[in-house]
Amino acid sequence: MNIDEKNVKGRFAPSPTGRMHLGNVFSALLSWLSVKIQGGDWLLRIEDIDPQRSKQHYADQIMRDLEWLGITWDEGPYYQSQRGDIYEEHLNKLQSQGLLYHSYKTRAERLAVSAPQEKSPSPRKTPLSPLVSRGAETPKWEGAVCSATPNILLKVSDEVITYNDLHYGEQRVDVKKEIGDFIVRRRDGAWAYQLAVVVDDALMGITEVVRGRDLLQSAGQQIYLGGLLGFPRMQYAHLPLLCNEAGQRLSKRDKSMDLGQLQEHHSAEDIIGHLAFLAHITDKDEPCLPSDLIPLFDWQKVPLKDIPIS
Repeated sequence: MNIDEKNVKGRFAPSPTGRMHLGNVFSALLSWLSVKIQGGDWLLRIEDIDPQRSKQHYADQIMRDLEWLGITWDEGPYYQSQRGDIYEEHLNKLQSQGLLYHSYKTRAERLAVSAPQEKSPSPRKTPLSPLVSRGAETPKWEGAVCSATPNILLKVSDEVITYNDLHYGEQRVDVKKEIGDFIVRRRDGAWAYQLAVVVDDALMGITEVVRGRDLLQSAGQQIYLGGLLGFPRMQYAHLPLLCNEAGQRLSKRDKSMDLGQLQEHHSAEDIIGHLAFLAHITDKDEPCLPSDLIPLFDWQKVPLKDIPIS
């Protein structure tokens, strides 16, 4: 694996909307291992841009859980809720390129602040000229805030993004056909996930992003947006998903797999050892520390297919 071992920096960026589950820990562990085997640093960022669902006590619990597991961060925590001025500055850069417009109709508004697991619906839009809704009173543009408070969307061009995923190989994303124009700021003022994550990863010096394979397409979207803002590309590595008995990706609804439930019956070493076994990092399902796994980690060991758990 040809990776520059200098100045490698990864990150874990959970949303504080509930207790971490086993799938979250799986992503955190493999992200941490991938960075540590390269001698890099691992950053913690709390993605709390959804004002309705994000809670500080969940953020505090995430940090306590990571410390309990022995997955320690070198930098952070950073909170996206405190970085609005930075996002506004970069939103205005897109506006100066004539790439933004207003829309009052969208199916994706609720999803805009969340990571788009699987394929989120593209915004439904009526014919619009940049920043003006036809047939309506012209909204007043005041920096990144419009007095009429519509959603702000990025107009995408007909472009195909290709990138080489460390685990799943070459990927191809037709931005216009597969994604379409997308929200960068919601009408209620909440910052969209895609804008916030692209800006933060670039400004925080992230060189490697490790996360679930349900965000493979999102990487192409983020590369596209980062290019518009003049940011360098980073390396992506996506993981197989941990699935419940119904074959569905683990979520916070799977209460039996959240750390609160797991801690009642298992030690931190039990959980880390089990995840290492599921990832084929170890041959036996036995307790271990995250640091024990650093010399054993290899992307070629990790399965490509999703992993059922019970």
